[in-house]
Amino acid sequence: MPTSFEKRQSETVPPYVLSYAPKVWLHPQDLSFPSDIGAQLVHTKPEVNFQVVNGAPDPLTLDNLASLNALGGSNVYLTSVDDVSKNPAWLKGVKPDGNGKTNGATTAAVIVNDRGSGNVDAYYMYFYANNPGPIVLGQEVGKHVGDWEHNMIRFKQGVPQAIWYSQHSYGEAFTYAAVEKQGQRPVAYSAKNTHATYATTGTHDYTIPGVNIPVGPLKDQCDQGILWDPVASAYFYSYNAASNTFKAYDGTSPTSWLDFVGKWGDQEYPDSDPRQKKIFGIDATAKYTSGPTGPQDKSLNRPDVCLPKANRACFVSPFIRA
Repeated sequence: MPTSFEKRQSETVPPYVLSYAPKVWLHPQDLSFPSDIGAQLVHTKPEVNFQVVNGAPDPLTLDNLASLNALGGSNVYLTSVDDVSKNPAWLKGVKPDGNGKTNGATTAAVIVNDRGSGNVDAYYMYFYANNPGPIVLGQEVGKHVGDWEHNMIRFKQGVPQAIWYSQHSYGEAFTYAAVEKQGQRPVAYSAKNTHATYATTGTHDYTIPGVNIPVGPLKDQCDQGILWDPVASAYFYSYNAASNTFKAYDGTSPTSWLDFVGKWGDQEYPDSDPRQKKIFGIDATAKYTSGPTGPQDKSLNRPDVCLPKANRACFVSPFIRA
């Protein structure tokens, strides 16, 4: 008989979640580094339909962010107080040091879902204040404030089985044995300006989500620049899927922000905003798009290692494309 979540839940982060935690290569030309999660709230204000939310906590913190769920829910956007077209300094994030740590900034969150019977999923969530977007026909496309990316590793009895790499609206899954490693830690590559996570360096076309080929109109570029160690500057949580609740392993880290269902950046600017540009007037080529949802919306109790997607089976590749 399966044990209850409370009985099987560890009081500390399972050691294998740390020892197999991914390391992330940032692109050498990407100047939007990982960012402090809480600092995002210092530089933004909550809005719904471009209007400031009345009755919102002041100051807004990671301890009270979920209170916005009752003041607009998924329609709330954490909107920059600065003109982002002027590239305020806070959008640049924090450059990791020689050990891969973002000193003075908590730039990641690790969420552990113990599914029972020795099955554990560890979500490694990476935060960036800015997503500059790729260049298409000489213009930035898909630029937005706030960016959440992640890897997920599925463990069986403490042994890693497979790993998910998030990329735009979908991603890719590989067996643990297939991917590049430093020691026993998997390696991820953060794409220049979009921060999509890939298993290899080089060029990746993402025109068709999850279909990674080296040529096409929408391309991500990955390379070895600065090596970031996300778990060196992270919050650590357990997740109870039955109650959809989070618990900080250290007992003190904030949890309210994990329940926030709104967006971590500005709402897509209308055509009337002079900052907004579209190639040939095509909506899909908007220079500025809406900010992303947070960890709550990343399917933290998914049946497969892949992000669930309608009419799409989860394929876990046993090899890496050369």
